[in-house]
Amino acid sequence: MQNNLSTSPSPFPFDLTGMHLAPGKGLAVQLYQSLRDRILGGQIDRQVKLPTTRELAQALKVSRTTVVRAYDQLYAEGYISARVGDGTYVSAPASDIPKAPLPAKVVAKPRLSALGQRVATHAKLMPQPGKPRAFRLGVPALDLFPGDVWARLQADFWRRAPENCIGYSDPAGDPQLRAMLAGYLRNARGLVCDPDQIIITAGTQQALFMCAQLLLNPGDLAAMENPGYPRAASALTLTGGKVVGIGVDGEGLIAQELHAHRDIRLTYVTPSHQYPSGVTLSLARRLELLAWAEANQSYILEDDYDGEYRYSGTPLALLASLDRSGRVLYMGTFSKIAFPGLRLGYIVAPPALATTLVNLRMQYDRHSSVPEQAVMAEFIAQGHFQRHVRRMRRASRARRDAMTEVWDRIRPGGIVLPQIDAGLHCTVRLPTVRQQDDMIEKALAAGVEIDALTRFWLQDQLGNGNEGAGLVMGFGGANETEIAASIKTLAKVWR
Repeated sequence: MQNNLSTSPSPFPFDLTGMHLAPGKGLAVQLYQSLRDRILGGQIDRQVKLPTTRELAQALKVSRTTVVRAYDQLYAEGYISARVGDGTYVSAPASDIPKAPLPAKVVAKPRLSALGQRVATHAKLMPQPGKPRAFRLGVPALDLFPGDVWARLQADFWRRAPENCIGYSDPAGDPQLRAMLAGYLRNARGLVCDPDQIIITAGTQQALFMCAQLLLNPGDLAAMENPGYPRAASALTLTGGKVVGIGVDGEGLIAQELHAHRDIRLTYVTPSHQYPSGVTLSLARRLELLAWAEANQSYILEDDYDGEYRYSGTPLALLASLDRSGRVLYMGTFSKIAFPGLRLGYIVAPPALATTLVNLRMQYDRHSSVPEQAVMAEFIAQGHFQRHVRRMRRASRARRDAMTEVWDRIRPGGIVLPQIDAGLHCTVRLPTVRQQDDMIEKALAAGVEIDALTRFWLQDQLGNGNEGAGLVMGFGGANETEIAASIKTLAKVWR
């Protein structure tokens, strides 16, 4: 049985007659190759708008995941591009591509390493550029950052910077910054650590990749929450690991499911505020996870990406603070408190791994920006960071309250929001992927950004996708007035 479009005229503005997808032979790869060949052959020219992934999936009678993967590969190789709010268009100029076969040496595929091949074929997850708007994910209240204070500290640094402060630096990071961080983590997060355990990184993504590269050999099993952070899956698989998804319920990661898999080398978790569901890992689950790691000589990557934002109750103890066997690597970032463009994060490593991680950091880009580290150290030392944390927490609570109050009063689309006790986003479930995609498309056309919950599931464990459908909405980057206006907009377009 073959999936094809040969039995009826194409409903799209180009001819797909004769497209055949043979079951059992990699449907996504076949679809990618078929579309690519049509673009290269001139049957689909530049600026032609492609159907949505849902439309093409329905026409071909394949899963939407198959079309998403094919489109992702075309994106990665530059054949198609997305226009925000408008759709997906062919970007390769078919008229500029010779119709005759090119010499073998020109068309031959580059010889890439195994890692290079994984990078080339991996789906892109690019952050949205431009000024944040409701309800963009991953953005804090950038409008509240004290730029005048930061500018003064930068000017102070450059006025007094001796030569030894602007040359090559310690790959572990600025000593003063690491000392300040150790004090902050002890006082604010209950994590007692030595500054020598802290390695400054260029954000959480580099920290993830470093830890994965250090701890995983090709073929090793790595576990992560499912649904979970897509870039964590990227880091784990790019280093050759095989990722297995572990379910999430009201208490967070279901640690018992880890026992169903042998030889898991490490587990990635977001215990303070699970990404994207928003639940907090219970203390019982934390202890169970630590016991599993110790018994199996495995490691835990604890990503505390927005742990400063807690609106009710007291935060539970960090996994790293409960760790007694050196199995937890704690990762933090300044992106959600200061600003994402700063590109400063850090790892708190068990003492046995710290030196090795420092050596690995040196092999990357040697060290993070020396001036930015020095300015952040002074920002903390002079008390500005702690004051800014308090200000950001108050602002985010106010934005959370505005979102829940206006949403509960208007109920756009009849949707009920969950209780939001922490973080900068919330997630709601929907019955079908069709409803999810339809609501997101209408919102985007009206200028409101919402993410699809299906994007956060490991695709090979998603099934037909309906059980994983939903909306993920961030509220940190827009003020109360913008939030209220956006909710009213959604009420109109979702009628």
